[in-house]
Amino acid sequence: MTDNAEDRADALFHALSDRTRRDIMRRVLSGEHSVSVLAAKYDMSFAAVQKHVAVLERAGLLTKRRSGREQLATGDVTAVRAVSTMLTELEQVWRGRIARIDELISTEPTQED
Repeated sequence: MTDNAEDRADALFHALSDRTRRDIMRRVLSGEHSVSVLAAKYDMSFAAVQKHVAVLERAGLLTKRRSGREQLATGDVTAVRAVSTMLTELEQVWRGRIARIDELISTEPTQED
């Protein structure tokens, strides 16, 4: 991966490393929500929820738009698919390593003392 792709992966996984942000993502992927409606669900300040939304927005996982006085957030399915693709690639690497280890174990001669 290029440095830019690595930076993007870092931002995506950092954004999704927090439980509240993952929950926000589930909600905005199901439809557009105002930040104030999102904030009402959490036992934290509105400003704290805004910060979580900002992290997700910087990572490209959601977009915000203004409608009057409200900020509306929508999840970006394409960005979520990119995360899924990265995880699949990592899984394939590890499956390949495990297969090679299994092969080495099965071909090693046993020593009898």
